[in-house]
Amino acid sequence: MCTRSLAGAAALLLAFVASAHAATTPPGVNIRWDQCYDDGGAMNKAFACDTNSGSERLVCSFVLDTPMSDVSGHEVVVDVMAAGATLPAWWAFKNIGSCRQGSLSQPLTLPPASVNCVDWADGFAMGGIGAYNLGVFGPSSARIVAVSAVPATNLASLAANVEYFSMSLVINHAKTVGTGSCAGCDVPVCILFQSINVVTPVAANTRKLYQGANGQASQIALWQNARATNVTLNCPPLRPCETTFGCTVFDPTDTRSSTWGAVKALYR
Repeated sequence: MCTRSLAGAAALLLAFVASAHAATTPPGVNIRWDQCYDDGGAMNKAFACDTNSGSERLVCSFVLDTPMSDVSGHEVVVDVMAAGATLPAWWAFKNIGSCRQGSLSQPLTLPPASVNCVDWADGFAMGGIGAYNLGVFGPSSARIVAVSAVPATNLASLAANVEYFSMSLVINHAKTVGTGSCAGCDVPVCILFQSINVVTPVAANTRKLYQGANGQASQIALWQNARATNVTLNCPPLRPCETTFGCTVFDPTDTRSSTWGAVKALYR
């Protein structure tokens, strides 16, 4: 019997998952590498961690189930969880004194070659990353909070069943190798698009989306062949809904005694 390498097995599983996209079930959110979900964005990103040049782009998007008028902005929450006891220094962004301060940015322009994804703001959005909070789900986690908005003269009318680009989160490769480099680029990490608040000037009309627009897997992106575990949506009384999750290293032996249906269910 042939034994697949870890990378080969991971690639096979991810290719299978990519070919089994669920039908769109809005409202909800998507997060993918390089492109929007409907433009074929990747669930997993494997980086060789061998250069300080270049960057990687996470693309955040959303889908409504009914039209929405006078949209003025968004608040996006994205959670990061490492497959380890602590968050690696390579993932220490933004905060003063962090190993890679300034290595996370938030472009508000459509990814190059976008076809099926629509810019909700039609180019008028402005915004920034408001916080990079460490330890939200323990010492191996961080939470990104980012916002965008348009001028009052450019409020947007959004349609149902359209994938709208919200923002990108771009992670550069600075301090990956060489003198002064930050350890942990090679550590697997799970990234979950926790929620988006789609805001209007009338607070009562604001909508919060907190589930995957294409099933649970569409709100998850992976780094270095990680695997998200125990992904659970919790909606306690009188409190906002929140998804909890864990992260581990992908293990190809998980597929040996499972049917393809059981494996596929891990990523639904």
